[in-house]
Amino acid sequence: MLENYHIENILFLDIETVPQTASFEELPLELQLLWEKKANQLSRFGKPAAEENHAAAELYERAGIYAEFGKVICISTGIFRYGELTIKSFWGDDEKLLLLSFGEMLHKSTEKKINRLCAHNGKEFDFPYLNRRMLVNGLKIPAILDLSEKKPWEVNHLDTMELWKFGDYKCYTSLELLAAVFGIPTPKDEIRGSDVARVYWQEHDLPRIVTYCQKDVITIVNLFLRFKGQPTVGNEAVRMVG
Repeated sequence: MLENYHIENILFLDIETVPQTASFEELPLELQLLWEKKANQLSRFGKPAAEENHAAAELYERAGIYAEFGKVICISTGIFRYGELTIKSFWGDDEKLLLLSFGEMLHKSTEKKINRLCAHNGKEFDFPYLNRRMLVNGLKIPAILDLSEKKPWEVNHLDTMELWKFGDYKCYTSLELLAAVFGIPTPKDEIRGSDVARVYWQEHDLPRIVTYCQKDVITIVNLFLRFKGQPTVGNEAVRMVG
């Protein structure tokens, strides 16, 4: 499996996102009205009956997963070279600056050996979210992220969740579950995705979120290595930079 993919040519990544404001009431009025419409859809389709009557304010903690109502606060990346995994993160409250720095890194990396991106559920979440938020911030989408006018076989995006499906599109398989199945240390040992907004807006502990995001990237790399039938990377072979 994946014999034709060289891990040294892949940039692995994970992103963390939060609602644009600490509370629903802090949104501009126009966005409040639009979130109310979105919240009505969320409570109406495919949600437990107990959630159907939740107000928009109560559902606002979910806003971070929608690029129209959320923002990126951390992007962690991993590049594998000579048996060592280098992790670099871009994080902060200024989303535009964060995305700009990440875009510059992508440009430099693709000038060298990087020709593919890989994330878990990246095709459904990470890659489109980054593209949308770059447009909102008035930034040019890096060529390796941009899918416009590309044919399916020209898209250089890998997705460990999609690889695991083997064409079965009926279910979502979390990174945590696959880590457990393959005996890879879980990245969910301190916080989970559902905790990120609270840790950011209430606890103001962005470094904790960065650590969580970095662990996700290490797990994605190790999962990819297991898919290739290769040994995983131990902590002694992980180098943090930046």
